[in-house]
Amino acid sequence: MATSRTLRRPILRIRDAAPARRVDQLAAEEPLEIRLDGVPLTVTMRTPGDDFDLAAGFLVSEGAVGAAEDIATIRYCAGATVDGSNTYNVLDVRLAPGVPAPRPRNFYTTSSCGVCGKASLEAVSTVTRWSARDDPVRVPLPVVATLPDRLRAAQRVFDRTGGLHAAGLFTARGEPLCVREDVGRHNAVDKILGWALRGGRLPLAGTVLTVSGRASFELVQKAVMAGIPVLAAVSAPSSLAVELAEDQGLTLIGFLRGESMNVYTGEHRLDVTPGAGAGSTGAHPG
Repeated sequence: MATSRTLRRPILRIRDAAPARRVDQLAAEEPLEIRLDGVPLTVTMRTPGDDFDLAAGFLVSEGAVGAAEDIATIRYCAGATVDGSNTYNVLDVRLAPGVPAPRPRNFYTTSSCGVCGKASLEAVSTVTRWSARDDPVRVPLPVVATLPDRLRAAQRVFDRTGGLHAAGLFTARGEPLCVREDVGRHNAVDKILGWALRGGRLPLAGTVLTVSGRASFELVQKAVMAGIPVLAAVSAPSSLAVELAEDQGLTLIGFLRGESMNVYTGEHRLDVTPGAGAGSTGAHPG
């Protein structure tokens, strides 16, 4: 059994200068080592849970796999500690015969890889399997306005800890398809990509990815790699994220707070017609 997503810890709580002892719940954070055919590939700090999806989604976002049959097996590794016990913090992914293994120097999603700027944009263009550029989906403004609240309503662990990011995949009508939480926003997105891969749902055409924080280059890249046409974030995008979104034909929305938002790219997919979508969401445009 995998480790818990929350941990209980005694604390001193002070409110209005009055101290009191209590037990607080913390969001769990543990390392996950991902091995590929037995060879260490990467280590990420994550919230335990949905680890198989996380590993599969990481490989999707790196362009290594694009279908469930590209992966033969995923398993936890025993013997990860000195005494040989299983910590459930090491996964080994076995690729199917004929699927080439990615080389670590080709990874471009982390700031430590030494690839940035134009090289990063070209890397995504080179390895992406699906293009969202011609995706005809249009999302009504009232639907977009409700997505942060819908995402927040599905954050079960956040309710207990207040310490997790979330990513949610929605239809153009605002119906939730998958919601994942993690201490790392990139991990939450990878867990969604892995869920989609393992369920044979890629590419994710006609969907909207909503994230609880900012829209970094890395998150735009992951959306592009999964064929997602719309990414909405409650906070700011980076300049390179906007450049990549424009280059790949992705609709990028930032500072999403109810009916207020900034549409940085792909505004043609946002339906701002008065009354659009109001019947299905119960919301009304201002």
